[in-house]
Amino acid sequence: MNAAGEQDVQIKRVSSRKRSRGSPKTHLTPAGERGGATGHRPRPNTCSLSSIMFDGAAAQYCSDSEDLFGDYDSLLEDGSLLAKLDEAEQKARRSDQPDFTALRRRQSPEDVLTDSIMDLLGDGPSEDLPASQRQFKELIDGTAERLRDGGKTSTPVRDPERGTEEGTRRPRRSVADQMKRTMLCNAAAPSSVSRSAVLKEAVVSEEIGVALRAMETIIPETPDLGPFFGLPTRVKELMFKLRGIKDLYDWQKTCLNLDCVQHRRNLIYSLPTSGGKTLVAEILILRELLCRRKDCLFILPYISLVQEKVRGLASFGLELDFMVEEYAGSKGRFPPVKRRNNRSVYIATIEKAHSLVNSLIETSRVDDLGLVVVDELHMLGGGSRGAIIEMTLAKVLHMTKSTQIIGMSATLGNIKDLQAFLRAENYTNDFRPVQLKEYVKLNDTIYEVDQTEEECFKFSRLLNFKYSSSMKKMDPDHIIALVTEVIPAHSCLVFCPTKKNCENVVGMICKYLKEEFLQLRKAEKVVLLRELKASGSGSVCPVLRRTVPYGLAYHHSGLTSEERKLVEEAYSNGVLCLLTCTSTLAAGINLPARRVILRSPFVAADFLKRSQYKQMVGRAGRAGIDSTGESVLILQDKDRDMAKTLVCAPMENCVSNLLLDDGKGLLSLILSLVGLNISSSVDQVLDFLCGTLLFVQREQLCVETSLAEAVRRCVGLLESKDLITGTAHGQSLQVTKLGRATYKGSVDLTYSNILYKDLSQGLEGLLLNSCLHLVYLVTPYNMIAQCKTDWMVYFRQFTLLSAAEQKMSAAVGVPESFIARKAAGQTVRKTVNMEVVSRMYLALVLFSVLKETSLWKVAERFQLSRGFVQSLLSSAAAFCSCVLHFTEELEEFWPFRALLTELTRRLSYCVTAELIPLMEVAGVMESRARQLYHAGYRTLTHLANADADVLSNAIEHLLLRRANQIVASARMTSLCVPDAAE
Repeated sequence: MNAAGEQDVQIKRVSSRKRSRGSPKTHLTPAGERGGATGHRPRPNTCSLSSIMFDGAAAQYCSDSEDLFGDYDSLLEDGSLLAKLDEAEQKARRSDQPDFTALRRRQSPEDVLTDSIMDLLGDGPSEDLPASQRQFKELIDGTAERLRDGGKTSTPVRDPERGTEEGTRRPRRSVADQMKRTMLCNAAAPSSVSRSAVLKEAVVSEEIGVALRAMETIIPETPDLGPFFGLPTRVKELMFKLRGIKDLYDWQKTCLNLDCVQHRRNLIYSLPTSGGKTLVAEILILRELLCRRKDCLFILPYISLVQEKVRGLASFGLELDFMVEEYAGSKGRFPPVKRRNNRSVYIATIEKAHSLVNSLIETSRVDDLGLVVVDELHMLGGGSRGAIIEMTLAKVLHMTKSTQIIGMSATLGNIKDLQAFLRAENYTNDFRPVQLKEYVKLNDTIYEVDQTEEECFKFSRLLNFKYSSSMKKMDPDHIIALVTEVIPAHSCLVFCPTKKNCENVVGMICKYLKEEFLQLRKAEKVVLLRELKASGSGSVCPVLRRTVPYGLAYHHSGLTSEERKLVEEAYSNGVLCLLTCTSTLAAGINLPARRVILRSPFVAADFLKRSQYKQMVGRAGRAGIDSTGESVLILQDKDRDMAKTLVCAPMENCVSNLLLDDGKGLLSLILSLVGLNISSSVDQVLDFLCGTLLFVQREQLCVETSLAEAVRRCVGLLESKDLITGTAHGQSLQVTKLGRATYKGSVDLTYSNILYKDLSQGLEGLLLNSCLHLVYLVTPYNMIAQCKTDWMVYFRQFTLLSAAEQKMSAAVGVPESFIARKAAGQTVRKTVNMEVVSRMYLALVLFSVLKETSLWKVAERFQLSRGFVQSLLSSAAAFCSCVLHFTEELEEFWPFRALLTELTRRLSYCVTAELIPLMEVAGVMESRARQLYHAGYRTLTHLANADADVLSNAIEHLLLRRANQIVASARMTSLCVPDAAE
């Protein structure tokens, strides 16, 4: 910028090729309207030369001795400059207005062209200009002066050299000609710069050019924005501020500096539980978002883990300017919103991640996905959900070569197969921040697990606890002795085989604890009971009411999600010192303990798997608190031999599940491949399958039939279900409307035809004065087997329905007479579809919850656990979202779309309308939403604009850390809705 505030003219020679004079757009647009590169607002009645000469960023200076023309007349990468000068001058001559007002823009009276195109050179002396520019300025100034004096191009001027008389009209050169002639003369004139200076400048220019070209090549591949593993120091500061992390473990540093990580190759890494695997993944996600400006997908197995991660990353997103989007349950948009400036990390469950990848492939946006991270990669071998993970990753591998895949797990067996499938490298470390010692208990003896011993067990000690005869009957496994060795000074987890056993064991322990347990952190236990009561709308579980005062509780799926969250927080804060729990806690949120006790080597009736065992014992040892962690497996004599295999054998192999349940996964995969136009023939399907885990393991899995035969059988089955069409030889495969609706709605192939039939029948007589009919249509088919019908309860609730609702029930196949006979214990001769009857029973449960919004009352009325009722509600909300997407693909179901949109929202939150906006914030449950509402935070905007300190003080017993997370999540939620650029 010069003294006048205008931008200097900078000339750059780009190429020696002749360029077209054609210009698709005018360069006479005022810079203020065009938003060009001038970087300032033009003065009134002043035209910036940059607005005429170029739109781009300021060019670099060239050498004075360089030939500016050669065989072309282009300046500043613009081949039509002189033509534009000609055009401007011709317009000025023809114009009746001497000041070029005809060229003014209508929108802005200030953005007008100047009388002189040299005004941008500033008001300073022209002596500072080179000779050519000074002569050119004088010529242009002269022309402008004539225009100002009379506005006529024929106004006489005296030629000082030839003495032309005033009033004599004579031919004159155009401004363009004079400019070109002057610059040619200047180019031919001898340079006053020494040859050594010219050579030196040429060398420097060449070095700069080489460096710039190198940067252009390197930056997209290996971006580096700072010293913290390629991230800015700000990220390191946030890690300490938000997480308390000052430094990384050595293994984490090694992993982040691996060659495959630096060059963005796929990686599988495995470490014991609590080793810090997730932090490595988060750093890689931040690097992808901030350095490469690409979206990321983080796949987690459970909704609770997704919500926890959304809360954890929301603060980083706000500080570092990226979006954190939740894809779990009924949440998530397909395809995701395409944002102009921000990048997103999608935190998704396994099922939602698959739908998300499908939508990105369909909209040709899968290349926007720079990184996919899969937690608990060993779940690839875990039934139908493992098949979905395999399909998701295989599609990413097939559709894009630029997306990096990172898989992590604490338990991995056949790592070579997984490497071959993901084309990945492997990093393994046995690091644990706290040493783990494994023990087993037989009778009253403790043995240490030692794989060097022939029997795997080495004698350690005898239990030293005096049991009365009554205690021995109550506690034959010595659980009380084992737990009282560590509590209340330390924490303890007791894994039990069943939910009922969890409640029985925690109740039994309380009976034999000393009174001093009641005095420890008494006030905080009172607060916990009060919050549990608020979460249950005035009701508290009688077991928890008895055990919490002692600092004990149970944790399983029978609790509501809000109760589980309160129990988890109390345990993490030390208010509770012992939890009895099921195996699901080991796979969920991280709740470490000084000692972990396995009540039995069974989960329900099934013997523990090695991977399950390692997950459970991996919870032993709290980093930064304990110096060691202990696990104790309680055995019976009959289980001793099997236990040796459990504690000493290698991990189970991870096996593809695409062929599980008669190829259910393979059927779903083929349907989506055809629907997404990835494959249109059997041969192309087989080509795709070459990139799956199934193909890697085909020799052991395809024993009875070849993979090609399995594919042809699946294609034939899909055609018989009217989901795809094709020729006799499996060519020209195309998806039908029903098939497209099935895969886009993520509807199980087992139920797609049934769902279509139910929706079609529903259209014929849809009950609109009650939501019971809609609720029945979105009651999940896969929940039917999980609930046993109580016929007396069924009949009692059926009689409370209106006449119209009873008529609807009869229309779908559940007449009152049938229920009455079953309730009376009579034999029913008439054939009735029992699945329809059971589904209507579940629909009545959901219908009652929507009317009353109290899980406790409904659970008590139907004699179900409140955890099951909430699970049913959550599954119904997710399935309602699937049915909505299903109907969007079928024109005949258009009436359902608006109805199902609202129903999905009601099922997702199941609270009064005023609390719904607050419930949209990750981690805010009903009781917390009610507290926020009564404290004045009644909308998402109120919460997003809240001060965390004020919020913490306004809500009783809300920790500042939790208040910060709530505010950050609210801000992120409010940001995730707008800013679309589709």
